[in-house]
Amino acid sequence: MANKQSPSEFLKQIIGKPVIVKLNSGVDYKGVLACLDGYMNIALEQTEEYVNGQLKTQYGDAFIRGNNVLYISTPKKITADNP
Repeated sequence: MANKQSPSEFLKQIIGKPVIVKLNSGVDYKGVLACLDGYMNIALEQTEEYVNGQLKTQYGDAFIRGNNVLYISTPKKITADNP
């Protein structure tokens, strides 16, 4: 069973790690989470923009306004049990 944690604890743990940010428009941004604030405004580094699952653009740094964010997730871990 997974450890239960609050959303703010999760967000603190993933700063500096790769994330996927899904926007309300359906566009995905993948990059390293540099920082975020209480309004979910996000700064990403090494950012890639995906539209319909296809890589469209690569950015060095990207800033995403929080009201456009549907969710933030971390990539699935690949283990020997779950390739």
